[in-house]
Amino acid sequence: MFKNFAPLVPLALTLVLTACASHAPQTPATTAVAKAKTAAHAVFLDESAAEADIDFTDDEPYELPQLADSILSHGLSLVGTRYRYGGSTVKSGFDCSGFIGYLFKEELGMQLPRSTREMINIDAPLVEREELEPGDLLFFSTNGRGRVSHAGIYLGDDQFIHSSSSRSGGVRVDSLEDRYWNRTFIEAKRALALASTEPLARHP
Repeated sequence: MFKNFAPLVPLALTLVLTACASHAPQTPATTAVAKAKTAAHAVFLDESAAEADIDFTDDEPYELPQLADSILSHGLSLVGTRYRYGGSTVKSGFDCSGFIGYLFKEELGMQLPRSTREMINIDAPLVEREELEPGDLLFFSTNGRGRVSHAGIYLGDDQFIHSSSSRSGGVRVDSLEDRYWNRTFIEAKRALALASTEPLARHP
């Protein structure tokens, strides 16, 4: 399944060298290359794994790999796109929620809420940290006070893609294992489970 990531690996390795939070940590180039390699390996399955129909969770097969493949393939092709507050197109640049909304609309025709504060309240399944799968939405409190202020999309192997900030290079790949992101992480939701539901229901 994730075979179409292979042509994007050189692009990801080239561009991911440089979090909606301007005070996010800066990643050294050599570390970023290593993380990009890890992410590139994590976001696609090899042929033998795909043919073996391997389960993605302990309890049941992950049923959305093709949807995740589409979202993440497009997302990785946009690594390096500039950050712009309020931006939601390739031409203008993206903020964090604009980037996520753009991918879900372009690839799945899903209309996600425009802001992270609304997006975190969509009526999608909550996902435990240890059960994250490619395509899950990640939410962070980068401004403190426990309120959501940033979001990204999980790639696999603790890596995620997001539109970070102007200072840190716009669309990029980072690791949940990084102390900053580990500390600010709030929760994750499986929005792909609602791919056939439109408009998305939101909690009051």
